[in-house]
Amino acid sequence: MSLRSNALAAACAVVCTFAGSLTAVGAEFTYNEKTNADLAKKLSIPVYFAVPKSSWAPLAKSFNTSDKLVEFKHPDGIGAKGDVGLRLIVAKRSGLASRLGKSGLVQTGDILLTFRSEWGGAGAYPNIQMGISHTGFGYVDKNGTLRNLDNPLSGEYVGRGDLTSEHYRTLNFLHIIRPRNLTDTQKANLLGWATRLNAGASKIYPNQLSFNQDYNAPKYKPGSNLDFVKQFGQIALGQGHSGKPLDMYCSEFVFSLLSLRDCDPAKDAEAFKGSRVPACIKMPMQPMKATGNVLPTHGRSTYSGLADGPLLVIDQMDLPDDTRKPLLESIFAENPAGMSKMSVGHRAVAEEMQPRFERLKSYYVGMTGRLWQSWRARLIGTGFNWAGIAENYSPTSYLINTLLPENNNRRTMDYVATVVIN
Repeated sequence: MSLRSNALAAACAVVCTFAGSLTAVGAEFTYNEKTNADLAKKLSIPVYFAVPKSSWAPLAKSFNTSDKLVEFKHPDGIGAKGDVGLRLIVAKRSGLASRLGKSGLVQTGDILLTFRSEWGGAGAYPNIQMGISHTGFGYVDKNGTLRNLDNPLSGEYVGRGDLTSEHYRTLNFLHIIRPRNLTDTQKANLLGWATRLNAGASKIYPNQLSFNQDYNAPKYKPGSNLDFVKQFGQIALGQGHSGKPLDMYCSEFVFSLLSLRDCDPAKDAEAFKGSRVPACIKMPMQPMKATGNVLPTHGRSTYSGLADGPLLVIDQMDLPDDTRKPLLESIFAENPAGMSKMSVGHRAVAEEMQPRFERLKSYYVGMTGRLWQSWRARLIGTGFNWAGIAENYSPTSYLINTLLPENNNRRTMDYVATVVIN
């Protein structure tokens, strides 16, 4: 190599090093033992708050981001079948929405789940919820910035719509869930719907669209024609909505928005004026009963339940009975100190629900893989389904859907990553 070439190479090294300090080109999700140990302490979560790799979305090999990308393996899952862990995007809060949008790590149509690590081990309800307390919708605007859209459509949750509202400004962890196989056309449709809703938020909320605080009262009914999604679309299109406001909780709002992915708000507006539900409206996933039937067979046509999350994670770890049973039982242990870390509203629900989970505990522990015990547990689970629990789409349901087998016919979601905000 010539002296001139050496000089150019040296100059390039300086420039590239400086540029790399601003933005790391080609960052990849990698595993490092020391980093893993440090993050395990920071997260401080039970293993059933992590997910097996079978739930992970296929991603590009590298991303243009200055945020640190880490493949986290839960210490209690290392060596277990399923390699239970999380993909972590370790990021500074400042400029987060811009970096996430421009990196391609988050895409239009992604679901943003508020993840409360402090809920881990706090009692049956927070454990069954896998630490998830809220659902938001993500889309990338024309400037490449990630925008959030949430119900309530208020300053507390939406704000400027760039993860800087009070809700997003005060959280530290955020799961990203991606609907499978969204086409460019569907993403464009969702962008159109989300843009309309965000632009009209002050007129829409709370007079036309309000917040439903009862998560046990979904608008969906088995065999229904999704008329509530049509009403939701009419509101977004500015066609009005007669009667009282359409009330939805956060995860129902996202369910309804994703149900419009095949509807073009610019071309299909007339279809929403008719008496029928537009044919373009389609559910993003099947609403769930309290418990499913995916265990013990893991069949392609089986389904998961709202209360199945931790059980499905532990099932894929394939633990010996003497390790598995105490872990399952720990999910249902009362922990007043843990509950004290929850908000007043969530704590009240957790304390009210705690006594109701004894039957679910028998269902969990009975799913041992031994056929007669598993089918006895299945009967208990069926009884739990009959206990007045409606088919639903809780915030946790989107993550639970990713825990179905990869080739399952009802699997419509994948886990992308978890943002760790410093």
